[in-house]
Amino acid sequence: MRPQAMRRLVILTEGQFGPHSGKTAFGVLRYGRDDVIAVLDSTLAGRSTSEWIPGSEVQIVGTLAEALEMPGRPRPDTLLIGIAPTGGRLPDEWRPILHAAIDAGLELHSGLHTFLGDDPELSAAAAIAGVHIIDHRRPPERFETAVGRRHGPGKRVILTVGTDCAIGKMSVALELRNAARAAGDTAAFVPTGQTGMMIDGWGVSVDRVISDFLNGTVEWLVEEGERLGDWVIVEGQGSLDHAAYSAVTLGLIHGATPHAMVLVHKAGLAAHDFDHLPERSFPIAPLRPFIELHERIAGMVAPSRVVAVAVNTSLIRDDGEARRAIAEIAAETGLPAEDPVRFGAGPLWGQVKAAVDALPWVGGER
Repeated sequence: MRPQAMRRLVILTEGQFGPHSGKTAFGVLRYGRDDVIAVLDSTLAGRSTSEWIPGSEVQIVGTLAEALEMPGRPRPDTLLIGIAPTGGRLPDEWRPILHAAIDAGLELHSGLHTFLGDDPELSAAAAIAGVHIIDHRRPPERFETAVGRRHGPGKRVILTVGTDCAIGKMSVALELRNAARAAGDTAAFVPTGQTGMMIDGWGVSVDRVISDFLNGTVEWLVEEGERLGDWVIVEGQGSLDHAAYSAVTLGLIHGATPHAMVLVHKAGLAAHDFDHLPERSFPIAPLRPFIELHERIAGMVAPSRVVAVAVNTSLIRDDGEARRAIAEIAAETGLPAEDPVRFGAGPLWGQVKAAVDALPWVGGER
């Protein structure tokens, strides 16, 4: 549960480096504590991650051998799987790379639903080489339902929720945590997904937890978060109206019993990320009623309020147009709105903090 030692990483994305399928790589590059030595992707060899992530200057290489002998850089000790595909399966064509990494003495870190540690060939090779395989999505041996735990005195719990999956709930939580710390507040980020765990070094990937124990696991995670800071910012997952991922969202809301929520919305996105039924489309919900729905559902267990909208403006190239879209969302919802990744989270954190402290149910145990 506690943050682990820093690693020296090679991030494997072969053919899938991008903000969607490669969101694990993007998250670790943007927010991670570990030293990233190289990204391994032969389709982009010779380029730099700075083309996609400003401020990130990591070389993309075509072979593992190149990653192991980067000029002027220490030798990596870990190969991290940098993709988060639907279904979380390991591409078969990657197996030779994983075997080569093990033979070179590298640990394997994976957030896939396919547990590499359960693979007979990979686990046998790792045992011979004396290296570890870490499956971040492997759930804890903990089988407890929620007990209605009250938050500690002086603690403030905020959950990020969203109008779709894979639109930045983790990024918003991390940006708010970082802004809180910059403002002098003691704040903790609670990772609830594999990428967040790779970034912060602890947590539980709650989408692998048995449903009866989901709320209880989230309740326990929030308790751990309260040991790390007074402001506890919980990473959200999925969305309440997503055809595939609504269950984990509900478990997070009722397990975390947040004092407040921040809604994450991707401007310009018309329909959910769900392409399994080509003849059907699942539109993004109107914001105001969707906000009210979250508050009603949360209130079935404990009162909570959506206090701000974090807007993902990545579909809008021009900064001026992006700011206009944010202003329209603020006017539509009557809430503070900002893109904390693009324009900074400092002002939004100040508004969120003030709004949370003003809530009538904040100020003691609950």
